[in-house]
Order: sequence, then structure tokens, then C-alpha cells
Amino acid sequence: MTDNIIGRNIKSLRGQRNMTQEQLAQKMYMKRQTLSNYEVGKRMPDIFELWAMADIFEVSLDEIAGRGTPCAKKRDCKR
Repeated sequence: MTDNIIGRNIKSLRGQRNMTQEQLAQKMYMKRQTLSNYEVGKRMPDIFELWAMADIFEVSLDEIAGRGTPCAKKRDCKR
């Protein structure tokens, strides 16, 4: 996966909602380390996990995938 836009967007959306990795992981019924791996680009969430995150964050899949999001460009997203 090049550029890890999905992971950065997950981290950004989580941060905008003042959620910890642990809090989001609990809502997703997954381990915190799994979520961390998504955010740093070691793993990629499947489509069902992306749908669940979109529902939790109340955004579209396009926003998580980097189409028209605040993190669409590297400089727009905190690392």
C-alpha cells in the first residue's frame, strides 16, 4: 500500500473525535494492536471493517479512502 492514506485518515478521524485507539478498537471488536497496524500501514482493513469505521465516524467510505478528505495530501494530515 503506497502512502498509507487509509491509515492516516483513520488516525485523523479518530483524533478529530478525541478517541483513543483502545476506544475505537473496542467499538470495532478488535485488538488495539490491529488498529495500530492499520494506522501505521502494516495491515489494511477489509471492506467490512472500513464500513464499520465509516458508520462510527459518520463519514463516507470515500472520505476514509482519501477521496476529498482532509488527508488527501500528505501536508494536510498530521503524522
